[in-house]
Amino acid sequence: MLPLAERLRPKTLDEYIGQTHLVGQGAVLRNMIESGNLSSFILWGPPGVGKTTLARIIANRLERPFFTLSAVTAGVKEVREVIDKATRNSGLFASRGNAILFIDEIHRFSKSQQDSLLGAVEQGVVTLIGATTENPSFEVITPLLSRCQVYVLKPLGREDLLRLLNHAITTDEVLSTKHIHVAETDAILRYSGGDARKLLNIIELVANAETETDLPDGTRGLLIDNSVVTSRLQQNPVAYDKDGELHYDIISAFIKSIRGSDPDAALYWLARMVAAGEDPKFIARRLVISASEDIGLANPNAMLVANACFDTLTKIGWPEGRIPLAMATVYLATSQKSNSAYLGIDAALAEVQRSGNQPVPLHLRNAPTSLMKELGYADGYKYAHDYPNHFVRQQFLPDELQGTRFWQPQGNPQEQKMAQWMQHLWGNNEAEKPLENQ
Repeated sequence: MLPLAERLRPKTLDEYIGQTHLVGQGAVLRNMIESGNLSSFILWGPPGVGKTTLARIIANRLERPFFTLSAVTAGVKEVREVIDKATRNSGLFASRGNAILFIDEIHRFSKSQQDSLLGAVEQGVVTLIGATTENPSFEVITPLLSRCQVYVLKPLGREDLLRLLNHAITTDEVLSTKHIHVAETDAILRYSGGDARKLLNIIELVANAETETDLPDGTRGLLIDNSVVTSRLQQNPVAYDKDGELHYDIISAFIKSIRGSDPDAALYWLARMVAAGEDPKFIARRLVISASEDIGLANPNAMLVANACFDTLTKIGWPEGRIPLAMATVYLATSQKSNSAYLGIDAALAEVQRSGNQPVPLHLRNAPTSLMKELGYADGYKYAHDYPNHFVRQQFLPDELQGTRFWQPQGNPQEQKMAQWMQHLWGNNEAEKPLENQ
């Protein structure tokens, strides 16, 4: 018999649980599917959140030829064979649209393998749906990425997981006959970690291992609580994918330990990942993110150290690569912290969302033609390097946003120096910067 996760795999969007920001009523992917105008895209998210299932639902809904490849086993030869099949079938299914090519773990494709896809995607021979657990910005070549929209899938939330759990024990052909009473859910939710497949594997494991007992309602069946789940999983650690069991929990603990300035805890979680065989590039990427998000302007050298760590890993490989990882980890954990750049860009993005495309002030515009110059483009712009301290007061924000502050310096010495310099240039109140170009 098929595993529970396969038996319960959704076949329609209405059966699909989670990712309402993509497939809910009026959401971008649902609209694309319902209109039939499907373009190539990549689904990026952690394991067990429905990437493969969503691709299959789309193919079934649109009734298009559907080809699937796994980047773990397929090479350039297999990619070309699939493209040839899609090309031959294009005339037979022209009324339905081109074939869909689903590539699981597309981040594992080499550059040459990804290059082999470009022509078919660009010419519309296939519509590519890629699935990846890694950041496509790092793992997918730029020409291919530019031809695909990236959609981010999130770990399933508590309500989604509980809905899935109830669906499993009440509708599955096997579990529904066992009269399962789930008295507590904390352990199941904690161990599943937002992973639907993991949750179904856990409930299947526990249900197969437990024996009937008296239930609170006076009937007999299976009683599942936190102690039962914890006990069974400790006895069977491989039942829910040992290598990936705590992948996201541990990286979260690692980053939070760095953010919390605890180098000992950070090294411990690093060691857990190294011992489990985690991809060292994944760890290094997280260090680069932490250097910009959590240390930021308090210690700009943190970014240099994190990038140097990433570069060193690619040169020396494993196992020596654990040493620069440890060095960067300790450096970041012991650095002063600031998230002012992170908060600043988010504040600016929120303003862009609110106020839309504000016009660029004329004096800041580019003027490559005589017509543009006649229209006043670049007129009145002052070249900062021609003035003392390489600075001259002038307007840089759009008219409507004058006085808006996005970057707020924090209390560390580095940013205090920056703030003092800005105060020296602009005066005591930056919100009242003189506008010589108005």
